[in-house]
Amino acid sequence: MPIDRTVKIAPSILSADFANFGAEIEAVEAEGADWVHVDVMDGHFVPNLTFGPALCKAIRPHIKTVMDVHLMIAPVDPYIDAFADAGADILTAHLEAGAHTHRTLQAIRGAGVKAGLALNPGTPVEAAAPLLDLCDLVCVMTVNPGFGGQKFIRTQVEQITKLRKMIGDRPVHIEVDGGVDPNTAPMVVEAGADVLVAGSAVFRGGSVSDPAPYGENIRAIRASLAGRA
Repeated sequence: MPIDRTVKIAPSILSADFANFGAEIEAVEAEGADWVHVDVMDGHFVPNLTFGPALCKAIRPHIKTVMDVHLMIAPVDPYIDAFADAGADILTAHLEAGAHTHRTLQAIRGAGVKAGLALNPGTPVEAAAPLLDLCDLVCVMTVNPGFGGQKFIRTQVEQITKLRKMIGDRPVHIEVDGGVDPNTAPMVVEAGADVLVAGSAVFRGGSVSDPAPYGENIRAIRASLAGRA
């Protein structure tokens, strides 16, 4: 089946106010977010520790769009059901997180959730080729995972171009995560991406009491895509 490839902006709550997630999510959605991106980190697979299934379950009632959960954890399989039960719409696992990624993607779909596959900057996109028919989304990391606010790795644009050709007419989204802002968004969309994860570039300058900058930041990213989105 064909999918909607219009560009979606998915603010990462890693850049939101941790003490006020529910209100932050409602504010950023009201200001134009298409999806809400939740970065789950375990302090093992990546050098940071963030959220678990309980947090995802707590914020689920506040998300009216798509709950896009990015699992930067290893192992992944023991936690799939917990995140599915917490209300994730998409669960993305890293190819590098284990030896049996094919089984992981099967398990995600088996839990009734759309399956995503993430690729670190050091992983060639060709490694995803045998797995594409099990994917609903492939996330190309344009920073090394673990922290927000990092500098965009420009050499990943070529990887996105290759991935777009590999996917062909499959109903698979290409997501880009890391350093996305009005300067880098046009490059990745031109290369074939249709889901843009943006943290600091969306939440910068705003707050729950003054959410207007969230909308301004989202519109700035969209404006940079004129003629591409």
